[in-house]
Amino acid sequence: MNQPGPSSAAAAPTASPAERAAYAAASVTTLFGRRMLGVPGTFLPLVTSPGPRRWRGPWHYWWLAHYLDCLVDQALREHAAGDLAGARATTATARRLLRTIRIRNVAIFTNHYYDDMAWLLLAVHRLDRLTARLSPGTSSALTHSAGRALRAAVTRGHTDDLDGGLFWNDHHDFKNVAATGPAALFFARIGDRARARSLLDWLHDHLRDPATGLFVDGLRIAPDGTTTLVPDVFTYNQGTVLAALVTLGDATSLDRAETLVSAIAAHLTTDPDQRVLRTHGDGDGGLFTGILARYLALAAHSPPSPTVPGRWLASSCAAPPRRSGQVANYAPRQRHPVCRPPPRRRSPRSRCSPPTQRCRPSRPSRAAYLWSCRPNCRPG
Repeated sequence: MNQPGPSSAAAAPTASPAERAAYAAASVTTLFGRRMLGVPGTFLPLVTSPGPRRWRGPWHYWWLAHYLDCLVDQALREHAAGDLAGARATTATARRLLRTIRIRNVAIFTNHYYDDMAWLLLAVHRLDRLTARLSPGTSSALTHSAGRALRAAVTRGHTDDLDGGLFWNDHHDFKNVAATGPAALFFARIGDRARARSLLDWLHDHLRDPATGLFVDGLRIAPDGTTTLVPDVFTYNQGTVLAALVTLGDATSLDRAETLVSAIAAHLTTDPDQRVLRTHGDGDGGLFTGILARYLALAAHSPPSPTVPGRWLASSCAAPPRRSGQVANYAPRQRHPVCRPPPRRRSPRSRCSPPTQRCRPSRPSRAAYLWSCRPNCRPG
């Protein structure tokens, strides 16, 4: 008969939450952690265990984005416990994972789905802050490269069609909570409050069900321009909206957050006494309720605001920004200035000066959260 070892004891019901989290993290690494094709310096976990890695078939990009977020959580727990060496090792593993995601994704960070890219962008931003905290001398080129590419792509998904919101993918025929929620959270975290609030207001006006207080899936756009409401309700969509509201932290957002938590308790639990959250099976659905649980915990652990008694105060990533009072916002590099010569058909959003009067190179402000035309350009 097998006797429980130290790791098994950590998983016992009497173990502390930190011990249980450490056990879960170790089990994921043990069961699924692998190099990509055995190449040193890479890290690309298996999708299932036991079982061979299948290079043909679905590429689970967004699963790995969430795993990257979980590695950041693990490093933060280790650092809080005084294990600096362990935290740095976990951070190095997270950076290897991010590097390998780019390799596996055909040498780029972006894909065709704005929600996938928003998830990875959230994790990359937290990893960037964590790396700056634990290993200040480590190059930020990897996280900044990912951040710039992903932020640019996510921003392109935010259009004025249907008065706002983000498209789900680059077919541009469906706007939904799955993409808009995590994008709003990212913009709230980096301080772009206007864009975050605009996205949340759009969700509240277009996709909130007044009967339940929950957010339905999205609006599908037909070729003739007509729209169809997709009424499906998913747990993770409530989580990202809640997190963005709590992170903004103004009175209106906090009121909406409290209402949303009440709606989740009333409609997305299966046990009226214990309030057990509803789940969505396996596959992609297996991640859904875990995402909601993450952001319910964020709301629960956010300190009350001194200006709004009894409410939640905005809480971003657990690690501090790279520099005091500043956050990495992934502004584009200035090899040639932000404004480029306009195409033959001018964009309605930016009317730059003629190519003969090119913008002068300038260093981007780290406080500039929205990309805009620079010296010789005027915004549309």
